[in-house]
Amino acid sequence: MSFSDVNMTKVCYEHDSCHFIRVISHVILFKISIIPLNNTLNIENYNIIKCKAINYIALIKLRLTLMVVFSAGIGFVIASNNLLAWGDLIILLISGFLITGSANGINQVIERKLDALMLRTKNRPVATNRIKPIEAIIITTIMGILGAILLGLFLNTLSAFIGMLSLIVYAFVYTPLKQKTRFSVLAGALSGAAPPLIGYTAAIGSIDELCLLLFSLQFVWQLPHFWAVAWVLDKDYKKAGFRLLPSKKGKDSQSAMCVFIATSLLIPICLFFVFSGFINLTFGALIMLFTIHFLYQAFILLKTKNINDARRLMFGSFYYLPVVQILILTGIILTT
Repeated sequence: MSFSDVNMTKVCYEHDSCHFIRVISHVILFKISIIPLNNTLNIENYNIIKCKAINYIALIKLRLTLMVVFSAGIGFVIASNNLLAWGDLIILLISGFLITGSANGINQVIERKLDALMLRTKNRPVATNRIKPIEAIIITTIMGILGAILLGLFLNTLSAFIGMLSLIVYAFVYTPLKQKTRFSVLAGALSGAAPPLIGYTAAIGSIDELCLLLFSLQFVWQLPHFWAVAWVLDKDYKKAGFRLLPSKKGKDSQSAMCVFIATSLLIPICLFFVFSGFINLTFGALIMLFTIHFLYQAFILLKTKNINDARRLMFGSFYYLPVVQILILTGIILTT
C-alpha cells in the first residue's frame, strides 16, 4: 500500500481518528484542566484520566456511533409527525449511543488479534492492550444492557428488542462471518440499517410502510458503501483474512457490477417516497439528483475498476445518506 493510499484510507469511518479523538477528549476534560491542582488531582492524574478518556472514545468508535445515532434521530423525528417529544428523543439518542458504542466495543474485543494485523486498526485500544479485554467486555456489556433498558422502560419494548437484535447481529454474526463468507456484508447491512427502524418504532411503537422504506434505503445504501470501503482497504483486509468484496477475485468486474447494481436499487426506493405521497415532487427530484450522482460514481468504478474511483464512491457514500435523510425529513414535514 502506498503512502497516499494509507493517508486516504484513514478517512474511513471505522478508523480511529486520533486527531478527532484527542479534540473530543480535550473538550470533555476541559473543566478538569481549569480546576486548581491539589494533592488528589495533580498533573499525573489528569494525564491518566485524559488517556483513559481517549481510549474509551476510541473503543466505542465515537464518530461512527454519532452517525448511527443521527440516523436513529431522523427516524424518530419523521415518525413523530410534527408532534416531537423532546424528552423521548433525548432518551432515544442516549440509548442509541449506548447500544451502538457497546456493539463497536464488543467488535474490538472479538477482533483484537486481527486488528493488530491491519494498518488502520493496529492502534485500537484493545488491540494494543491499552484497554484490557475483560475491562472492555464489562464496559460494553453494561452499556448495551443499559441502553436496552432505557428504551424498554421509557419508550417501548419493540424499539428495545430491535436495538438489542442489531447489537447481537453486528457483534456476534457479522463480525465472525467476515473471515468466512462474502455474504457477511448482508448481516452487517441488516444491523447497520436498524437505527432509523429503532428511532421510528421508539416514537410510535409499530412498523409501517414509511418505516420500512427508511430501513430499505439504509440497508441498500450500505452495500455500495461497504464494498467501496472494502475496495479501498482490500490490501489491509487481506492481512486479517477478511472477505468483503462480492467476487472471489476481489477488485474485478464482477465486484464492480455488484456495486453498480446495488447502487441502482436506491432509485426505485427513493421513487417510492414520492409515489406513496410521503414527499412532494420537488423533494423527490432533489433526492433523485443525489441518487443519480451516487449511481454515476458507481458507474465510473464499473468502467475503470480503479482504487481512486472506489475512494470517490466511498466519500460519496459518506455524504449521500445523511443528505438524503435530511431531504426526506424536510420533505415529509413540508408535505404533511
